[in-house]
Amino acid sequence: MVAGEVSGDRLGAGLIRALRAHFPSARFEGVGGDAMQAEGFHNLHPMDRLAVMGLVEPLKRLPELLRMRRRLREHFCRCRPALFVGIDAPDFNLGLELSLRRSGIRTAHYVSPSVWAWRQGRIHKIARAVDHMLVLLPFEAEFYQRHGVPVTWDGHPLADELPLVPDTAEARRALGLSVDARVLALLPGSRRGEIQLLGPLFLDTLERCRQQLPELHCVLPAANAARRAQLDALLAARPRLQVQVLDGQSHLAMAAADAVLLASGTSALEAMLLKKPMVVAYRAGRITHAIVSRMLRVDHVSLPNLLAGRELVPELLQDRARVESLTEAVLGALADDVARVQLVAEFESLHLKLRRQASERAAEALAGLVAEPR
Repeated sequence: MVAGEVSGDRLGAGLIRALRAHFPSARFEGVGGDAMQAEGFHNLHPMDRLAVMGLVEPLKRLPELLRMRRRLREHFCRCRPALFVGIDAPDFNLGLELSLRRSGIRTAHYVSPSVWAWRQGRIHKIARAVDHMLVLLPFEAEFYQRHGVPVTWDGHPLADELPLVPDTAEARRALGLSVDARVLALLPGSRRGEIQLLGPLFLDTLERCRQQLPELHCVLPAANAARRAQLDALLAARPRLQVQVLDGQSHLAMAAADAVLLASGTSALEAMLLKKPMVVAYRAGRITHAIVSRMLRVDHVSLPNLLAGRELVPELLQDRARVESLTEAVLGALADDVARVQLVAEFESLHLKLRRQASERAAEALAGLVAEPR
């Protein structure tokens, strides 16, 4: 298995637990994070070296990434696993899957690249690289079926894990917050580049929101120790800005919040499952944005809006992600109780749709793949 970031690490940990029901003595190894290692996963390389974003930043790290991929390919060709599973990180994993499959090793990919949204020509490489695709969202399965790629729609493990009705009061007690407090959660991303681009913007937005809501409490979860150091450095430049920084505990932070300001990605799905009004923002490097924006084939980028097929939550991307516009959207999310009730009902419906025992479905599909004659 190879996972490239925190969300993939969580998916990998659930998959390992589910696969042990089929293969109790299996050995799991490759690249993973703390959650996978807690399940007995043997790490061959540090996962944070894969957590790069955009189109330009990976180019700067290309020699290191190519060396890592070559070493993994040599290791797996030598050790010949029963199955290789790439977990997200498509730019890294698909090339590795392609070479391993050509050498006779079965391959699967867990979490579809956004091939249905942009760079649709990648489907041809995916068809050559994987024996089976495991997808989290229903419209993804339809895309692969149209292109003749074996696919299983699993639902999303987080929909199984998170309750339909979050306990906001308990989350606040766990964080030492008043039940009556007004709370905003900030989630500017789990990658270094995301924090660089969105961290100062989110903190500036918090300062502006407090001009109208001086009592507004802010919780800011850090994905790992490196991101904690990065966030602490940003806050050191703002000594008067009071923020409760957490080590991990992103679900607890969102569960405690009245609204969430977050980077587009898995966090938007998590906030949806926790039934929280949110404002989705994103900035990429200008070169990356110029390239990607010309390739997009969808009207929305956040998962709640993609699942609903319309805009449930505001998306403020690139040049629209400014302090003024984010402040207006966040204050609206905090204040509009009527919209909150309607939004929660929409989120509950989507939550139920994704609740399908995802890790068990994925493990069952992979066990069947392992059992197939070569």
